[in-house]
Amino acid sequence: MQDHPDHLDPNPGAALSSIARTLQAEPDVDSTLAAIVKAAVDHVDGAEQAGISLVERGRAIRTVAPTDDAVTAIDEVQYRTGQGPCLDAIAEHQVFSTGDLAAEDRWPAFARAAAGFGVRSMLSYRLFVTENTLGALNLYSRTRDAFSRQTQEDGRLFATHAAIALVGAQTEAQLTAAIESRDVIGMAKGILMQRHDVDAVAAFRMLVESSQHSNMKLHQVAAWLVDHRQDL
Repeated sequence: MQDHPDHLDPNPGAALSSIARTLQAEPDVDSTLAAIVKAAVDHVDGAEQAGISLVERGRAIRTVAPTDDAVTAIDEVQYRTGQGPCLDAIAEHQVFSTGDLAAEDRWPAFARAAAGFGVRSMLSYRLFVTENTLGALNLYSRTRDAFSRQTQEDGRLFATHAAIALVGAQTEAQLTAAIESRDVIGMAKGILMQRHDVDAVAAFRMLVESSQHSNMKLHQVAAWLVDHRQDL
């Protein structure tokens, strides 16, 4: 197997530092996800395709930022059969690799279907765990035994840097959303104070009561009021 000059093996420290800077410079969560899978294919030896599986509280597991439609299709087989390296990586926080899906007996229902897409090797890492989300990075190759033991270790380091970048992007997005919600609530309070000649405490109480009666979140009620203030 020929090594790509940019892959992790020759100088993993320097390559990882460069990758980490690139990932952390992305402006939002979606861009960070796309950058992670692109970097995985570009830098992890043997990887031809990649995707990220997310398990979010209250939602079904889903694939995000796939490099190819085949990635989504293969992952859907895992989700449907309830077995596969991605699911085990998430559940057990270990690296799961297979060098020949056609002969794989750990996940027989998944392996038979996935082999039909031409994929022979897979490598899965649990990316991160937060209060509401689990994630896994999945790498795919049409070549049998595409991922060496060294590649698995290099990929583990890559996944660690990817996790840090992704959690950072999510945290920033949450902070941005919180600031935006606060600003919208402040605007809604101002509208109510002017319309009803009440103070800030009374205006906020009105928003809370509307939220409870409408079964909507407070920031949603505030956003509706701001959007429809001309109609009131």
